[in-house]
Amino acid sequence: MFFQASAQLDTLKITFPGAEKTFLENNISLIAQKYNIQVSKALIQQAKLWDNPYLATDQNLYDNTRKFFNHTDGNGEVYLVVSQVIKTAGKRGKEIELAKDQAEIQEALFNDLMRNLHYNLQLDFAQLANLNDQAKVYQNELSAGDQLITRIEHTYKTDKTKFKDYIRLKALLFGLENDKIENSRQINILETELKVLLRTKSTAFIAPIVKQAKTETVKLELNKLINQAKIHRADFHSSGLAFSYAQHNLEYQKALAVPNITVGIDYDHTNSYSKDYFGMQIGFQLPFFNRNQGNIRSSRYVVQNKESLLKENELRLENAVVSTFQQYELSKQVLSSRHTEFNEQYDQLFKTLLRDYESGKTGLVEFVDFFDSYKDTKLKLLQQEFSLQKAIADLNYTVGTTVIKP
Repeated sequence: MFFQASAQLDTLKITFPGAEKTFLENNISLIAQKYNIQVSKALIQQAKLWDNPYLATDQNLYDNTRKFFNHTDGNGEVYLVVSQVIKTAGKRGKEIELAKDQAEIQEALFNDLMRNLHYNLQLDFAQLANLNDQAKVYQNELSAGDQLITRIEHTYKTDKTKFKDYIRLKALLFGLENDKIENSRQINILETELKVLLRTKSTAFIAPIVKQAKTETVKLELNKLINQAKIHRADFHSSGLAFSYAQHNLEYQKALAVPNITVGIDYDHTNSYSKDYFGMQIGFQLPFFNRNQGNIRSSRYVVQNKESLLKENELRLENAVVSTFQQYELSKQVLSSRHTEFNEQYDQLFKTLLRDYESGKTGLVEFVDFFDSYKDTKLKLLQQEFSLQKAIADLNYTVGTTVIKP
């Protein structure tokens, strides 16, 4: 089961595989782009069709007998011609090739759209989970602080020395409440984005379930990642298709310089040297002036432009893979296996210091300093976890496929 919904709280607890499944089934942008692919494939079928034959007729409208369409006693003129345009220089095949290129480009655009939306999904999912964990830190400190203030509030009226502690703690909690409000604002923004990506109920509260990223078992090779990116990156594939389309279009423009041939059969009833005359027609343009010179030259420049862009995109791809790979390795080193142990020890220390302050073993200054540093340290630890999740998302995005499961 990918996700569970709580009707009472209207909370959607969902794992990332479940979010991926819902995203692929429901995302409106992906559905719309799929229609563009179908449009392009329909144009391939259209390019394969032959031009329709042409039929023309010429008949006498009015003659000296003052009659319209007079064909009595074998009189009157009837002229018919049926003609067909025959494309030369392989134009029809080249038009089919261009239509296929356009369909492949649309498919590449669909894959690139899916890659970008999937990256947003993975990043928003991890960040929302991280913000929810931060909210727990704020709530933990606020709950502990409220309990302390409640106890001090009953004693400072008789013990004036406690009044200073009461005001100092109230100010500390006021800052925490502001931080929690800002945290809630960011959660609301990310939830809105995820609801659009997943097309879920607007009233649902999304609770991402994220497992801690593995840092020891995944072994990656940089050169292999670069080769994978060249295979899987839809935007890089799209630039290659654009170059291929430009080459095919140049060939097509050259073919357009060759005139098409029109062949036909004509029939003349009475207006020829022979009654009921049948003749054959052959016609084509004489390429004296327009030999499609401008379009051919323009197409050559487009080919050079697309070739340059392809080389630049290849260089950008390689640099991007190297950069994200290095960032992943750095994040992995920072978030070592000792992270979990330290986190647990720090939570235990917080509980111990809270009891020591209540019993008077620890002074206010020492307690407030630790109270502040506890929050900052916990948030930094969570930030390190998110940095690793982001590094994984960046690496998957740059390579164009899932090399590390989030």
